Amino acid sequence: MADEPIPPPRSEIRERLWKIIFEAETRAGKTFDVILLWAIGLSVVAVMLESIDAVAGRWGTPLKMGEWFFTVLFMGEYFLRIWVVRRPARYIFSFFGIIDFLSWIPTFLAVFLVGSQSLLVIRILRLLRMFRVLKMVGHVRGASVIMRGLLASRAKITVFFFAMVALATIMGTVAYLLESGQPESKFENIPVSIYWAIVTVTTLGYGDIAPLTVAGKFVAAFCVLIGYCIMAVPTGIVIGETFNAAMTRQDETTEACPSCGVHGHLIDARFCRRCGERLNHQETPHSAADTGDAGAI
Repeated sequence: MADEPIPPPRSEIRERLWKIIFEAETRAGKTFDVILLWAIGLSVVAVMLESIDAVAGRWGTPLKMGEWFFTVLFMGEYFLRIWVVRRPARYIFSFFGIIDFLSWIPTFLAVFLVGSQSLLVIRILRLLRMFRVLKMVGHVRGASVIMRGLLASRAKITVFFFAMVALATIMGTVAYLLESGQPESKFENIPVSIYWAIVTVTTLGYGDIAPLTVAGKFVAAFCVLIGYCIMAVPTGIVIGETFNAAMTRQDETTEACPSCGVHGHLIDARFCRRCGERLNHQETPHSAADTGDAGAI
């Protein structure tokens, strides 16, 4: 990060737009994000309604017009975000940058690829911004704790996953040997039997396949009991060990990085957790005076 050239300060208009678009602390910023969230929600509803034949047949034209309106709106907002950030590439390849891009590009893809407009429901992921808009820092931190806990337990979860695969393979094979010779049996082959074992061990119980013999029913009951016993293991591992460690982290702020726009920094953080850019609240009085605004760098 230190070898990268320092970008020039933003102009006054870019600085003001950046605060409105990326910060939810000001009245203008919160108003912008609330309007954006309403637009996202309405566009998702429009996509869902368009998938209903009866609605599409009667209101197809207004829905299409609304879809293009939201597409142009989100496209303009996307390029505006690129213009106001100091390092556009970092925003473009960030999580929200990719989501913002995917929120409007499927409409244009639908011109060449039939059915791709259904991908527009990915816009609902943009509603994640509501946690910042409503200053629900606790919810944002809770989601971060879950992700950190899962990442810290990935090795144990991987072992558990393959153990479940091995168990389902064994139980499915046993069920196939017991049931395949029975009249009207749906255990046609080992893969189908493994599918039944997975559904049974996880206690989903679709009911599309069921054992007919006494021995097969015994295997099914054993799978259900085993499933109840082992399903709590990953939860105990993640919550008992890694979540407690993740919860000890300090509270996070809603401040956006001036370079890539990412949120969720710790209170005493001096640099962005993603790109390493210096944060606004850590700017020195000298640097702030150089730009004429304590928030502009």
